[in-house]
Amino acid sequence: MKSKSFEIKYPQINSGAGISNVYISDDAPDFISYFSAGQPRNDNTRYFFVTDATVASLDCMKEFTASFDDGVLGQDRLIILGSGEKYKTIESVLEIVKAAINENFSRNDCFVGIGGGVICDITAFAASIFKRGARVKLVPTTVLAMVDASMGGKTGCDFDNYKNMIGTFFPAEDILCYTQFIPSLPENQFKSGLAEAFKTALLFDKELYDWFKNESVKINNRDPSTLVSIISKCIYAKGKVVENDLTERGERALLNFGHTFAHAYESIVGLGAVAHGEAVAWGIGRALALCVHKDICSAAYRDEIFEVMEKYGWDTNPIPFAVTGGGIGERFITAMQKDKKNKTSKIRLILQKGLCDNLIQEVEDEDILYILK
Repeated sequence: MKSKSFEIKYPQINSGAGISNVYISDDAPDFISYFSAGQPRNDNTRYFFVTDATVASLDCMKEFTASFDDGVLGQDRLIILGSGEKYKTIESVLEIVKAAINENFSRNDCFVGIGGGVICDITAFAASIFKRGARVKLVPTTVLAMVDASMGGKTGCDFDNYKNMIGTFFPAEDILCYTQFIPSLPENQFKSGLAEAFKTALLFDKELYDWFKNESVKINNRDPSTLVSIISKCIYAKGKVVENDLTERGERALLNFGHTFAHAYESIVGLGAVAHGEAVAWGIGRALALCVHKDICSAAYRDEIFEVMEKYGWDTNPIPFAVTGGGIGERFITAMQKDKKNKTSKIRLILQKGLCDNLIQEVEDEDILYILK
């Protein structure tokens, strides 16, 4: 019997919005007016708003959330989830999807995530899988979400105590950054977001790095104009990267600087036990220590970066303070081997020769163990 073969050609599909419109404002958020919440719209779009209990309780959100009667305002709906990393689960994603199905939303309607990185990630993920893709807009309420999580179309949730193991690429059509959320952030969450901004400075922006180096008093005191400038620079830098490499086939991988160490740290101590940016800052320190160990960068460069990091209280110790118990190095290796960025059995890291001089390299386990002593 003769065999036959066929070739079926498919167009390349970029899910989500083709363009993300990003707005940064120091005005007080007025979501009732901005979204015409509860009002009929010419295009018949319905909004499915998603936030968490912490954000919903903020003074600047109370009028908006109070306008919903048991989650209902006209044709729009609001769901309030629990707060924190422990809710970044597939169960939360499916809770959003189920609620939208029960309320007869269509794929032409729009999900709106109002919150930090967790809410941005799971709302966009829910939108991406709802009836094979609905619209999504994001309102990041933390520095981390403004400079990183809401930007660039990565969505997802944690799984089996590992970070972001399930997800999609699904850019939001609008990203609305209101800096008036920043004063309400706890100090550890504020510093967490700064760490992601500092990562961007080290990778792509020497002027931004100089701000972190020389303007620590203004930054630590949350000076409004300084923060607007930092957020703007981070959005611009990340935007240029993701325009060229949305699905992380090349240069977008650089944005993971410090993250392979960080995700392992978070997994070891329990997801949510340490702020993500705090873990990233520690991971950057370990990546630079590895660079010195392998003669990729100078000790002077590492020491200068560590000196700047100390101004923001970021941990640069070989083992972070929160990690205890035996076999620490081996526990890190095991967790790092599960990182989704690895392409072979070796661990793949973002490293630096110097400021804004980056490379991607696979490293040996023994080199990682060395800098975790």
